Amino acid sequence: MSESILRPEAKGAIYPSLAGKKVIVSGGGSGIGEGIVEGFVRQGAAVAFVDVQEAPSEALVSRLADTAIAPHFVHCDITDCVDYGAKIEKMIAKLGGCDVLINNAANDDRHKMEDVTPEYWDERMAVNLKHQFFAAKAVIPAMRTTGGGSIVNLGSISWHLGLEDLAIYQTAKAAIEGLTRSLARELGRDGIRVNTIIPGNVQTPRQMKWYTPEGEAEIVAAQCLDGRIQPADIAAMAMFLASDNARFCTAHNYWVDAGWR
Repeated sequence: MSESILRPEAKGAIYPSLAGKKVIVSGGGSGIGEGIVEGFVRQGAAVAFVDVQEAPSEALVSRLADTAIAPHFVHCDITDCVDYGAKIEKMIAKLGGCDVLINNAANDDRHKMEDVTPEYWDERMAVNLKHQFFAAKAVIPAMRTTGGGSIVNLGSISWHLGLEDLAIYQTAKAAIEGLTRSLARELGRDGIRVNTIIPGNVQTPRQMKWYTPEGEAEIVAAQCLDGRIQPADIAAMAMFLASDNARFCTAHNYWVDAGWR
């Protein structure tokens, strides 16, 4: 993926409140996650991210090595919540705290209902939903220590559209919106804000494998705006929600979908 796709526009917002913030991102090695990692790094934040993909993650770290605070990569399978929690603790120790958690990791592999087994159901829920709760649980003590923080969960437009061959993925993504509301209520008095970003169809290498040029054209035709959403567009919303400018934004969904319906 070219840097021009990932980087915010040259005149993108700079948030002074993000400089030096400690940020943890899941699934940060490619796609939307890569855009989020780069966005926060270029704001001067200290970023640690997890991913199962070593090569692209290490390439991202290398590409951002000349920034003020280079990102830190940790190999992790987020479906193992015990190991993930332990690695979050280590990342918090390395960063010196955690101000922002971005729950980005997910997998939208297509599946036919008749092919789904109980084991597949459990694995899909682990990769798309379960880890978000346990990652939030793991960072709460650090956020309470500093008087607050921001948790941003990545949802999906898919279940709002009712797309085919995504029943389990869409169930998990629908639940994330309920999780966000619940955590926002429970953690608000600690100064911890919790929100969901709902991306539309974001143009990443993974998504491109699902669509022909005709399919791409259909997506744009269904949007209110021309053009294809990029990882940097999702990162822009994540950075706003993590910044002090969003200090009274919590418990809600923030759509970045070009008006796709």
